[in-house]
Amino acid sequence: MDPGTEPPPAPLLIACALGIERLALRGGLRGAHGAATILRTGMGPQAADRAVTRALGGDGGHAALADAAVIATGFCAGLAPGMHPGDLVVADETRDREGRIDCVGVELLAKELARAVPRRMIHTGPLVGSDHVVRGAERSALHVAGALAVDMESAATLRSAVRAGTRPVAAVRVVVDAPEHELVRIGTLRGGISAFRVLRTVLPAFFAWHRSLLLPRR
Repeated sequence: MDPGTEPPPAPLLIACALGIERLALRGGLRGAHGAATILRTGMGPQAADRAVTRALGGDGGHAALADAAVIATGFCAGLAPGMHPGDLVVADETRDREGRIDCVGVELLAKELARAVPRRMIHTGPLVGSDHVVRGAERSALHVAGALAVDMESAATLRSAVRAGTRPVAAVRVVVDAPEHELVRIGTLRGGISAFRVLRTVLPAFFAWHRSLLLPRR
C-alpha cells in the first residue's frame, strides 16, 4: 500500500435467518453501490450463533471475513402500539438472557434508512432476542420492560460477532408482525409482502453505514 493511502474498510457481513429474507436482500443488491456477504444463519439464536461464529473465522470459517463489520437484519415483531408491517426498527442495543450489546452508528443508519425508504416509519430503541415466537401477554411484558421489537436471531448474531473480535455491529429489522397486526390475523399476506418490499430497499443505507466506518484491516 502506498504511503498516505487509507487502508480499505473491513468487509461487511449481513446476517439474516430465513431464505425469504436472503432473497429480498439479494434482490436489493442489483444496482446497489456496495458489496457485502449475505449469510443465511437459519432460525433461532443457536443457529445464528453457530453460523456467525463460523463465518467470522471460528471452526474453519472464512479468514477474509475475520474483521467484518456485522449487521443483523430481516423481519421482526413490533412491540409498541401503533407499529405497522413495513416499519423499520434500528436497534440502539440488543438484549437477551446473555446480556446487552451496544450498536454502532445508530443515528447514521436511521438517517440513511429515512433517505432510502422515505415513506416508512423508522423506530429506534432496544431490540430483544427470544428463543420462541412471542405472543399476547409476553409481548406486552417485553414492551413494558423497554423493548421496541423482538426477533430470534439479532441478539445472538451480535453477541457472536463481538465475541469473535472487536468490530462494529448493528441491527435493523423490518416489522412484519405488530400488536394490531398479528400474524394470525387476516391481512398477514399483505403485511408480509410489504415487509419483503421494504427489506429489498435497505442495502444502500447499510453500505453508507459501512463506508462511514473506515475500518483498517489488521
